[in-house]
Amino acid sequence: MRQALINMLTLQDKMNSRVHEQWIVQDFQWYRAIWIECGELIEHFGYKWWKKQETDLEQVRLEVIDIWHFGMSALFQGDKDIEQIADEIEAEWASFEAADLGVQQATEELALHSLQTKGFSPSRFWELMLSAGLDFDSLYSAYVGKNVLNFFRQDNGYKDGSYVKNWAGKEDNEHLVELVAPLDQNAVDFSDQVYRALASRYQELVPLA
Repeated sequence: MRQALINMLTLQDKMNSRVHEQWIVQDFQWYRAIWIECGELIEHFGYKWWKKQETDLEQVRLEVIDIWHFGMSALFQGDKDIEQIADEIEAEWASFEAADLGVQQATEELALHSLQTKGFSPSRFWELMLSAGLDFDSLYSAYVGKNVLNFFRQDNGYKDGSYVKNWAGKEDNEHLVELVAPLDQNAVDFSDQVYRALASRYQELVPLA
């Protein structure tokens, strides 16, 4: 788990550095992004008792992954290095006992903590993750895949509009799921493997890519 946490924190640092090279000292309001994402998650889960709603569990899980992006970013505050942050997350999860709160309550507790502390609670996130039917392996695979795809899009013209999002009739997100499945997510170079797989298929399916 420790190496996987280090991998994810490293990827998040790289992505944030694309937004601003000195992102850690910019005092970005990560906690605000966290509780807003929590609200979006509840929208997908459903809360309106006055109308018929069906839970979109896949979208709920995608929101959990988005929350994790912002949560990890918040943990960089305080002049800590990546290995120290990974150790602290792992230690907190090791001592945490899930309370089986359910998705709605787990989401609300995470959002409330973010609002009260302007920070991020790995243990409350763990509760939400489990409530949404995710485990650590699925969190890792989904996070790395999404992060690498974002890098791949940027490297291939996403900003100037030249990137092609639909490859031979399927969106890049769909191709990503297929490409990640057979890879060894425990490999140290897992993210590099994902990137190479995306590049190979993009060149194969997209004319002049």
